[in-house]
Amino acid sequence: MKYHDFANIMSHTRMSRYFGACEGNSQKTLTLYRRNLQLSQELFTVISCFEVALRNAIDVHYNQVFGPEWLRNAAVPGGIFANKRCSVAAQTINSEVTKLNNQYTHAKLVAELGFGFWRYLFSVYQYRAGGQTLLRIFLARPQSRVSVQYNAAYIFTELARINDLRNRIAHHEPICFRPGHPIRNTVYAREHYLLILQLLQWMQIDATALLYGLDHINAVCHDIDTL
Repeated sequence: MKYHDFANIMSHTRMSRYFGACEGNSQKTLTLYRRNLQLSQELFTVISCFEVALRNAIDVHYNQVFGPEWLRNAAVPGGIFANKRCSVAAQTINSEVTKLNNQYTHAKLVAELGFGFWRYLFSVYQYRAGGQTLLRIFLARPQSRVSVQYNAAYIFTELARINDLRNRIAHHEPICFRPGHPIRNTVYAREHYLLILQLLQWMQIDATALLYGLDHINAVCHDIDTL
């Protein structure tokens, strides 16, 4: 497809950032757009694997602490999230339980809750409500020091970065540029990729084995950088 026809479909406004980054070379612009889609697919796959690993680790931990129905029980009167400060978590759980109706199982409830829900379990009030034990899923994290505290707030912030990337990809936003600038650059994507690998390592998960055959991020980034 010719660039003009492609831009008419995708919109010239959307394509202008790619066009500028490629100095008006229409063929390179098409290639960059497609490489960005490829990078988005690769990163979304890695994020999806990380999200499942994270929620499963949380589920296993709280299952041991609160029992096999800990999620549903957390949202009922008297549950750990049944208070004003954790009301959003309780409402989210109850909403999903209602949607599942007679198809409810704990496993289905776990699968229905989004990345944001699991991230917020490390927020101040929900972390406290859970007994301040959830950091145990990151047993291999570094020891805190004066300059950096590897606490729940730190994990919450790092998960927010991954969640933001996930949302950018889900909303078809480009990830092949320097943030805020129409300059071709893969640092943003590479940094978030390395963050995911780091958190998997802290969870004592072999990222290489987990992502075997799925992870081509460095190769795609190289193609973008050398375009």
